[in-house]
Amino acid sequence: MNELIDPFQRKIDYLRVSVTDKCNYRCGYCMPEQGVHPEGHHAEYLSFAELTRIIKAFSELGVKKVRLTGGEPLVRKGLAGFAADLKSLPHIEDIALSTNAHYLDREAAALSPSINRVNISIDSLNANKFHHITRGGDLVKVMLGIDAALAQGMKPVKLNMVVMKGTNDDEIEAMVDFGTQKGVEVRFIETMPIGPAGVSMMDQHYAADKILKRIRNHVGADLIPSSGRSHDGPARNYLIAGTDTRIGVISAVSQHFCETCNRVRLTARGFLALCLGQEDGVDLRMPLRAGVNDDELKQIILAAIAQKPERHFFNENVHNIEFRQMVSLGG
Repeated sequence: MNELIDPFQRKIDYLRVSVTDKCNYRCGYCMPEQGVHPEGHHAEYLSFAELTRIIKAFSELGVKKVRLTGGEPLVRKGLAGFAADLKSLPHIEDIALSTNAHYLDREAAALSPSINRVNISIDSLNANKFHHITRGGDLVKVMLGIDAALAQGMKPVKLNMVVMKGTNDDEIEAMVDFGTQKGVEVRFIETMPIGPAGVSMMDQHYAADKILKRIRNHVGADLIPSSGRSHDGPARNYLIAGTDTRIGVISAVSQHFCETCNRVRLTARGFLALCLGQEDGVDLRMPLRAGVNDDELKQIILAAIAQKPERHFFNENVHNIEFRQMVSLGG
């Protein structure tokens, strides 16, 4: 079996799949207030059958982990059936979900036979502030979603907080306490200059080392490095000494992790993005609909991976990378 090895000898075994770029929230660092397509004319998405075919090709080239993202993946009908189809693929070992959890209380039971674990975006524990950050989000619904994921045995449940200076950085300690209380992992994420929305938020950037210092001071204990699990991804993870509580930081800007990158991203419209912070990528929708067979599709994927860049340049080109919307790339 061919493997996906990029020009820098990194093995690509993880595919993030955006099933939609629609979202019921409008978080400022992710998308504009009017949405990605304010005129209402959405370009055609790949069908679930087309997505499954592409993911199957990736799995036969060594991809073992798939994460379903959006936009907000739960706004697309039929997601549970799609996840079940992916679960049946012989080489896929792990299927995860990234969600704002607004609809998770409704969908968790149907998803749980196929979804191993879930990451939930929650940027504030204050209902009014949460409503402001998300431009209309409902914290009560998110809390119900967290409880539903736990009740269905999804594990681990991870809470993702994008830390924004002057907006929610005063809640870092509260989020650690909440994660400890719920028995979930908490990850703190630096703002990233992806798309016009992300670039506009960089004046609120809050560095990961400052976050870690705050957490150490708050818990009064050492943070023991605990990264290395298959699902840790780009996060630097720590165990709070004397507890079972894990926290993580994703420092894409202040301390990039490109040397260990093992992933690519497939958008809902069939564009294979090779790097979150670079334009490099390949359209898979056109050849798929032009009738390529499975072997030809795999050759296109192999050729694409051969173009994967070594790293992003967030620090160097912070004002020159507005060509994408985070909401379309699935983070």
